[in-house]
Formats: sequence, structure tokens, C-alpha cells
Amino acid sequence: MSTVEQVERRPWVVRRWPAAAGIAAAAFAGWGIEGGADVAAIVTASGFVYLGSAALQRRNAAWPVFAVSFVAVGVGTRVEGVNATWVMLALAAVLAVYGVLRGALRPPWGMPLQAAALVVLAAAALVAVQANQTLAGLLVAAGLFFHACWDTYHHRTRRVVALSMAEFCAVLDTLLAIVVLVVTFA
Repeated sequence: MSTVEQVERRPWVVRRWPAAAGIAAAAFAGWGIEGGADVAAIVTASGFVYLGSAALQRRNAAWPVFAVSFVAVGVGTRVEGVNATWVMLALAAVLAVYGVLRGALRPPWGMPLQAAALVVLAAAALVAVQANQTLAGLLVAAGLFFHACWDTYHHRTRRVVALSMAEFCAVLDTLLAIVVLVVTFA
């Protein structure tokens, strides 16, 4: 039996564990939210993970960077006065300097492009936490949908992050964007 046939015989959840994890994460993140501002930091986290992986020049670094973003979002959610977006931007600046020192400015689709995406996503998240509920929901949902397309592109081109991270993030971003839109317009 070939390796492909062995993989095909495994249950869906084993073959597609990143998608299953993305579904679970979206359910967890979307549970009980009152608007887009509640999950705005996740928009920043999506860009932060890609920048971190590009700066470290290791696709598999995406999962440890994701763990850092998970902690930052958790602290930002639970600790009054802590904005996880600013925490991740500070960490991203450190990673960017490290990346520049290690020569991560090439290829251009690596750290330079990921830094630009992070700036756009973080700006949307920062505006969302200050905006009215409708605008916050639209900004966060748009950021998440944009990043789901970003994930899909990077999954197909096998660039910047591990395939499992791109798959996980595409599912999480898409489902969470839908939840944000439902909550915004319900």
C-alpha cells in the first residue's frame, strides 16, 4: 500500500487536524462575544504569526509564534488596560530587527510583505476597538476574511508558514469572521 493510500484511509479529523483545530478555535474565540472589538486582537495575531515566521526564516516557527500570540490575546482579554495588539506590535518590532540582522529582507514576499500586512491588520484592529459596534464588526470581519485569503495563498504557494498553520488559520479566520458579522447584524 502506498503512502498516499495510507493517508487517505485515515479519518478526516486525523488528515485535516489543522482544519478541525481551526473550527474548535473559532468556536472558542467566538463564544459569547458581543462585537468585533472583542476579537480585534486576533486580527493582529494573524499578521503577527506570519511576520514572526518570516523574521525567523523558519516556516515551522509559526506554531511557537502562534503560542505567543495566544498568550498575548489571553492576557489582553483578562487584564484591564492591556491591549494585546500593542503587545504583539512591540514583539513584532523586536522580531523585525532580529530578522533584518539575519538578512530576512529577502525574498520580498517574506518579511517585508508580512510586515506590511501586519501594519494594515493591526491598524484595523486598533481602529476597531475604538469604533462603534457596526464599524468594529465590519473592520474585524474584513480583516479576518482578508487574512483567510492570505492564508489560502500561502498554503498554495507553501511560503512563510507551515502548511498546517495556513490551513488552521484560514478556517479560524473564515469562521470567526462569519460569527463577527452575525453578532454585528443580529
